[in-house]
Amino acid sequence: MNLVSISENKEIEKRLAITPEIAKKYINLGLKLSLPENYGLHLGFSDEDYKNLGVDFLENEKDIINRADIIVQLGLLDEERQSFLKENQILIGSLNAISNEQKLKKLKLKKINCFSLELLPRITRAQSMDILSSQANLAGYKAVIEAFQIYERAIPMMMTAAGTIPAAKVLVIGAGVAGLQAIATAKRMGAVVFATDVRMASKEQVESLGGKFLSVDGSENLETDGGYAKEASEEFKKKQEELLSETLKKIDIIICTALIPGREAPKIIKEEMFKNLQKGSIIYDLAATQGGNTAFTEADKIVEKNGVKILGETNILNKLPVSASNLYSKNVFNFISNLYDKENNKININLEDEIIEKTLIK
Repeated sequence: MNLVSISENKEIEKRLAITPEIAKKYINLGLKLSLPENYGLHLGFSDEDYKNLGVDFLENEKDIINRADIIVQLGLLDEERQSFLKENQILIGSLNAISNEQKLKKLKLKKINCFSLELLPRITRAQSMDILSSQANLAGYKAVIEAFQIYERAIPMMMTAAGTIPAAKVLVIGAGVAGLQAIATAKRMGAVVFATDVRMASKEQVESLGGKFLSVDGSENLETDGGYAKEASEEFKKKQEELLSETLKKIDIIICTALIPGREAPKIIKEEMFKNLQKGSIIYDLAATQGGNTAFTEADKIVEKNGVKILGETNILNKLPVSASNLYSKNVFNFISNLYDKENNKININLEDEIIEKTLIK
């Protein structure tokens, strides 16, 4: 079977779906692999790195897609490239099934089997395929680094002959994978870290990393069966606002990571709360892709409000493309290994397998 990947639009996406390390694994699995010229050159992976493993290179993207049984990408192909697809091909990636619902329905009508990996169930067997966790882990780390770089004071407490510099106080909003990594990173760099989340199950995880959990009554009721946060009640939101408003008075840096799958990000730091923030504070909003967790977040802009800088980058992983590609490509390989029947050299779309059933666009 032929597996291919074509280059992403590098102006908006620098990550790769297939690194040389993973190319070797695909070939060892028994798949033929084709890529476009200079596929990984921007990340330091030459064509020779791939060719030495047995990868074929073609100039024409249409030819690459036409010969494919399986196409692996970061996101959904653009309309021109979608027109190259043919019946019974398999498209795998982070296809944003909710926002791209209509586009994916059209591909389904063309009898293209689309697997959107952000839909993976949160079960033990799927952990090695979990693109959301692997990418969020890096995003949480990088958000802290970026925020600390812009913050114009020292992070750890420093005792000097001239006096003591207090440690920076960091608040992490949302204690999922990205939030927990943000807590761990900020703590390692010497900050005092606070965190809040609607799921009480997060309290123990936050405290195990050295963070101080800000608890709001009713949190235990705000977690879905799949482990995600769900929409809070108006009563809960009011309690959360009161707690946050007081906490913000002593906070220097805020990392926002709160997301609800398929929904606009909850507005947690509202306009009136900004009067409690200290001038010179930094907010890094990882929820900018879904509207942001603050009243003033703007996608891919730095907004200054009352002396507070709000960063709303939509693809922070473009600043860690090699590490992100390494993890993403491993996740996808593990997914395809589960999908591929090596003995019969074919893809087995077994809908009794929860992993396959949940990710296949129907």
